[in-house]
Amino acid sequence: MAITKCCVLLLVPLVAVLVAADQLRVDYYSETCPNVEAIVREEMERIIAAAPSLAGPLLRLHFHDCFVRGCDASVLLSSAGGNTAERDAKPNKSLRGFGSVERVKARLETACPGTVSCADVLALMARDAVVLARGPSWPVTLGRRDGRASSAGEAAASLPPADGDIPTLARVFASNGLDLKDLAVLSGAHTLGTAHCPSYAGRLYNFTGKGDADPSLDGEYAGKLRTRCRSLTDDGMPSEMDPGSYKTFDTSYYRHVAKRRGLFSSDASLLTDATTRGYVQRIATGKFDDEFFRDFGESMTKMGNVAVLTGADGEIRKKCYVIN
Repeated sequence: MAITKCCVLLLVPLVAVLVAADQLRVDYYSETCPNVEAIVREEMERIIAAAPSLAGPLLRLHFHDCFVRGCDASVLLSSAGGNTAERDAKPNKSLRGFGSVERVKARLETACPGTVSCADVLALMARDAVVLARGPSWPVTLGRRDGRASSAGEAAASLPPADGDIPTLARVFASNGLDLKDLAVLSGAHTLGTAHCPSYAGRLYNFTGKGDADPSLDGEYAGKLRTRCRSLTDDGMPSEMDPGSYKTFDTSYYRHVAKRRGLFSSDASLLTDATTRGYVQRIATGKFDDEFFRDFGESMTKMGNVAVLTGADGEIRKKCYVIN
């Protein structure tokens, strides 16, 4: 069967991405920084012991990195020289944990100067955040290099929106080689962390632009949310994304979603598609926690391979917030 020129053009970047991902290895630093995972874990234990609520934000940093320009630590770069970086884009204004990343990176620079990328640091910290929140572990392949560019405009256009429906979310995930199952699985990361009112207020006060509430949102839950989010512009008290369990990585998020108590429209949208709804309902039974934990590790590995820089591409930043 003949392959058209347009198809060849589409295949070339995909092949390049797959080749780059194949260069990642669990033992990548075995000779240059053999204690990298132990160093990261030791610092993470201290960080989470002092601030357990940081587990969610540190996991989120890795997500927000990989969905924009791939997993190249571009989310960590500060705005400079007239350029507004990803971290200052509207969807990223609530990101936290940058100081913790610099703390871990500083330890690694002392042990192995100029060796471990910030992109790999993010991947390891995300895994350890989940483990320290009583979630699963998975082998993290390493060898990513850091990007030299970061754009707020790209972040605004590339991140999965909190108010996204299934077609929108599926399109964003597919552009990163992730499917509907990955969407359902990775949404489970919302078991950790909190969110501020502006990210979900529209569901309470202006769902269709007529001052109405989202009819798919459980009424009792909506009432509780209104006590913490009193208007479209309220930016006061944060709400737990997984009420009663926001510091623990577990499957209770799916039970909330199944009861129409997902915080975001994107959570609620999981019930509108047969594939994602089936996964939510299966995990919500509480009988398949091990399956979800395994799935989460597999989907995180897929996400962590998105458009990685390897070999001579990019650089190894000395400080994660600025290029060398």
